[in-house]
Amino acid sequence: MRKIVLAPLCALITVAVAACSPSGPEPTNPELAPRGTPMTKVKPTRQDLTTKLSISGKVEMNPTFGLVAPVAGQVRYFDVAAPNGTTTKPIRVATVWKDQQPNYVEAPAGSTFTGRLVDDKATVTAGMPVASAKHVGYAIVGDIDGQQAYKINGALTDVVVQIKNGPGPFPCAVLGTIAALPQGTVPEKPPVTPDTKDEKKDQPQQQPQPQQQPQQPSASTGLRIVCTAPADVQMINGATASIEVTTGKSAQALVVPVEAVAGQQGKGKVDVIQPDGSRRTVDVVLGLTDGKVIEVKSGLTGDEELAVPGPNLPEGQQQGGDQSKPTGP
Repeated sequence: MRKIVLAPLCALITVAVAACSPSGPEPTNPELAPRGTPMTKVKPTRQDLTTKLSISGKVEMNPTFGLVAPVAGQVRYFDVAAPNGTTTKPIRVATVWKDQQPNYVEAPAGSTFTGRLVDDKATVTAGMPVASAKHVGYAIVGDIDGQQAYKINGALTDVVVQIKNGPGPFPCAVLGTIAALPQGTVPEKPPVTPDTKDEKKDQPQQQPQPQQQPQQPSASTGLRIVCTAPADVQMINGATASIEVTTGKSAQALVVPVEAVAGQQGKGKVDVIQPDGSRRTVDVVLGLTDGKVIEVKSGLTGDEELAVPGPNLPEGQQQGGDQSKPTGP
């Protein structure tokens, strides 16, 4: 009988003790990850890093491209006659004068002059399109947007093309500039005056020259890249192609996984794991990324252990292009 009475009493004591225990989650250290949170540790490594940008393109006949001013100065144009055939030598179309020195603008061999893009005697800046030319034959043309333009503007020496279900990959030589072009203008020849008529009367009779077709000025174009394939590559007008541009190279760069980094383009933050397991957020300067790893130019020595995923930033700090998230072309 005594045992029967004690059993309910012990149950009441247990309930009372439980009721007195503090309720709610256990206090946590804000520098430590919540208990049970999966976390991966990584260390920076070094590797050669190459970044590339892929652009959709196609094969075109006789595409237009732009010729730029080599220096800042005043542009003066030559009177370029309409060609009787495909040229085998460069055509001098303009001169940009700077410090009383001429800097020539030439259309490459295998192309024809198709227009002036600014007024004669205009002041131009270096790299500004001043004339247009037309490539005679096949070329690969790819349209680009403004964001891509700034990535590839200074990286046009390493371009590779693959024609869909066709030749490739093969190197492609870039023609002119990628900048958008206004409509070109071709000035008419000066009219014949009475003085020039008299001069012609005094000259001996010559065989009549065949009448030349009026030269057609170039139409405006958008941002695009134009490049030519090696001579032994078979081309078909209208065939689709993929243009790959190498936008950057860095030898033995210090890199970390993109998941370990948060922040804006050019700068970011990583979480360094301390010996006691706590996290310390560190500012870093970012460089190239291939979408898998990203270069850390400064802020780390290479001996740290980083937490993956990286730190969470407030919404406002993530605007402006987070390099930790690779973007496709």
